Amino acid sequence: MKHSITLISLLVALGCDGDRQSGPESTLQAVPVVEIKTGQQVTFQEYPASITGLSTVEIRPQVSGILERVYVDEGAKVEKGQLLFKIDAKPYIEQVNQAKASLQAAEANVEHTQLEVEKMSRLTENKLLADFQLKTAIAAHKVALANLEQAKADLATAQINLDYTTIKAPISGYIGRLFKKHGSLVAPTDAEALTQLSDVHELHVYFSLAERDFASFRNRFEGLSLEDKLSNVPPVSLVLSDNSIYPHVGKIDMVDGQFDRNTGAITLRATFPNEHGLLRSGNTGKIRLSMLHDNALIVPQSATVELQDKIFVYAVDDSNKVVKRPIAVAGKTGPNYLVSAGLAAGDRIVSKGMDYLQEGQTILPQNASADSVKRTALN
Repeated sequence: MKHSITLISLLVALGCDGDRQSGPESTLQAVPVVEIKTGQQVTFQEYPASITGLSTVEIRPQVSGILERVYVDEGAKVEKGQLLFKIDAKPYIEQVNQAKASLQAAEANVEHTQLEVEKMSRLTENKLLADFQLKTAIAAHKVALANLEQAKADLATAQINLDYTTIKAPISGYIGRLFKKHGSLVAPTDAEALTQLSDVHELHVYFSLAERDFASFRNRFEGLSLEDKLSNVPPVSLVLSDNSIYPHVGKIDMVDGQFDRNTGAITLRATFPNEHGLLRSGNTGKIRLSMLHDNALIVPQSATVELQDKIFVYAVDDSNKVVKRPIAVAGKTGPNYLVSAGLAAGDRIVSKGMDYLQEGQTILPQNASADSVKRTALN
């Protein structure tokens, strides 16, 4: 009986030794690991923007009168020179007729004084009249000529006022609200315009950059002058208020002459085509600027952990131990971070399951391809 107990104890001891020998290997956690690589990536930065048309013109009456006709409706597209409004022209037609009559009288007076000068000249040559009478006739003729010019000017003014009774579109564009209706009394001194006309076949989109952002923006592009640098800026996109992308790209073509003293920012302008009038003055959106990064370190966002405003990864050393390491992020592109510090090309990091790891833990690495990591990040 004693020998049996000894044999059983020996077998149990051997079994325990066997478990201790195989334990560390069997408890290693299999974890997907990805190798950090470099590549060319594009990141985007967005800036709030305001949108205006190429020009917005107030349509105001140049003469007073009753608004006789309104030829357009609110929101209508009109072409340059198209008739918009008609003011009752009868008073101005009468002014033109009066001015024409005054002009005819002035012309007749000029002829009369010219005859007087010719008559006085002959009598003076024959010593029948004194020079004083000839000079008087010449002065009267000059007054008649001046009155003739005044009559011509009055006729021209009357004709201009008559022409002002028909109001035409000074530019092509879209009609705004109509503040005066048929039968309203209008005048040049009215506080409100008849309407506004907006030319939006091109859009000016204004956005601002802080001084540091502008310095970075300016240093990205080649050129001796700012104009040269702007010519090398790639096209920019416009993100609309519903987060959709405007179907046409624009070009940055203007930088304000000075920084705003209150905000420390400078205004830039991008111009976009708007042939079909999809956008109007007053729309809002965001300008999206792209930045090309060569040899960028790319880390999937899904392989990171954010703690207290810092971003960490679990790096895997040569002995397959994991080390929590902080990284500096230069930007985002899709599901990936662009890392500026904390990692180097060729480093290995855990791509999934970081919540179950501890600092210094030894793992069993499983290679994860970049494509599978990207799919995991997207999912």
